[in-house]
Amino acid sequence: MAAMLHDMHAYKSGSYDDHAHLGADLARKILDDLAITSVEETDTICSAIYHHDDKLVIDSPMDELLKDADVIDHCFKDSSKPIKEKEQKRYENLCKELGL
Repeated sequence: MAAMLHDMHAYKSGSYDDHAHLGADLARKILDDLAITSVEETDTICSAIYHHDDKLVIDSPMDELLKDADVIDHCFKDSSKPIKEKEQKRYENLCKELGL
C-alpha cells in the first residue's frame, strides 16, 4: 500500500514539491476513509511515504524498503536518464546486494 500511495500527492497536485510529506497526510486520509488498516499499519505505511524522499538518511526497515523500491523504479525504468545524486549511493548498494 505504501508503494501504491507514495506519489499520490504528486499525481493529484501535479507537483513533486514536498510530495513525500504531503503525500503521507493524503495517504492517512485515504486509509482512514477506507478503514482497511489498523492504526499501526496506517502509521507504518504513512511513515514510509513521509520518509521515502530522504534517500541519504536511514530510517525504519519499512521506510528503507520503500526508498529502495523507489530508487529501483527511478533507475531501471528509464536508463537513459542520469541517476539522481541523492540516489547514487543507494543505487550502487542495491546493485551490489542484488548482484547486478
